[in-house]
Amino acid sequence: MRCAPTAGAALVLCAATAGLLSAQGRPAPPEPPRFASWDEVNVLAHGLLQLGHGLRDHVERTRGQLDKLERRLGVCGGRAACEEPEGAAASLRPPQTLPSAAPEAAPDALQSLQTQIRAQNSRIEQLFQKVAQQQRHLEKQQLRIQKLQSQVGLLAPVHLKHGVAKPARKKRLPKMDQLGGPAHNVSLLHRLPRDCQELFENGERQSGLFQIQPQGSPPFLVNCKMTSDGGWTVIQRRQDGSVDFNQSWEAYKNGFGDPRGEFWLGLEKIHRIMGDQDSNLAVQLQDWEGDTESLQFLVHLGGEDTAYSLRLPAPLASKLGATGVDLSLPFSTWDQDHDLLGNKNCAKSLSGGWWFGTCGHSNLNGQYFRTIPRQRQQRKKGIFWKTWRGRYYPLQATTMSIQPRVAAAS
Repeated sequence: MRCAPTAGAALVLCAATAGLLSAQGRPAPPEPPRFASWDEVNVLAHGLLQLGHGLRDHVERTRGQLDKLERRLGVCGGRAACEEPEGAAASLRPPQTLPSAAPEAAPDALQSLQTQIRAQNSRIEQLFQKVAQQQRHLEKQQLRIQKLQSQVGLLAPVHLKHGVAKPARKKRLPKMDQLGGPAHNVSLLHRLPRDCQELFENGERQSGLFQIQPQGSPPFLVNCKMTSDGGWTVIQRRQDGSVDFNQSWEAYKNGFGDPRGEFWLGLEKIHRIMGDQDSNLAVQLQDWEGDTESLQFLVHLGGEDTAYSLRLPAPLASKLGATGVDLSLPFSTWDQDHDLLGNKNCAKSLSGGWWFGTCGHSNLNGQYFRTIPRQRQQRKKGIFWKTWRGRYYPLQATTMSIQPRVAAAS
């Protein structure tokens, strides 16, 4: 590229542009291939935009200086010099004065410079438009990627059978409110059901994972068990010891584990499902010999202001030590002690969080033992239901489910 040495500002712009073009044409040393991340591409695009803005501003300033120089030469009538205060237009004066013998060459030189400036300005404007176009293209690609990711999530299996592989042992799983995954009704456009019983009433007869939305609650995922008696919402499952149930109050409030394996749904979610009405609580127990026991109670669960107290009717309360009256048992964890013993923290003495009462009647969230410990003191920290296999027999598996009372009555 050749540049006319007639105007200083134009020479500076011409040299800078020529250096940029020559650098673009110079072969770069070979580098190993690397895929740029979206953030890196975005930063590069913004950098090129800033470069385009800077070059365009520089051209505009140079064009203004040339316009001033052209007007001065027109006033001087093509003479080599004009009367002017020293330094008043030093920034506009070319580094070499025009030859006095050929004053008619000045307009031609100016016209050549203006042509070059217009050409450079046009190229910079094209570069700026290309960079803006690439940035818009990258933004569209990002939107397409996000759309494809959401479609891939919807293409996952919409139903999970009981034969799904169990999670790895001793693996800590995310909280229930952070879990996402496939559900039967994930794409339904109408209002989500309040619970599994409403799903049953709407004609659903297959057990699995569903999205529900109780009144006053955001939607969340639950495991529904459909039986001839209606739809039951599973709120707890123990089966292999893959989840640590010795959790804090906050964890028991929000829920933890995986609804496809071992999990605790969460006290707040359970309270939202049950509302202010009595509900049926079904408990399934299994020992290490393969024997099972099914129990069902009518219960009422209070809110967090009552420490999620579980109210039991008098017949059931009598088995837990109360005589002839309803019994209300607050929920306790190792960091929030609400049990009925003033001098002992049942959650610390045993394990897990539970409606302990006086520590010795039941604890389905206790420590999971794959073999029965020899020491009696250790066995009482396990999963037990005293009225079935005794306090010192750690159970193998448990499941807890709830259903509105009106469903069983219908």
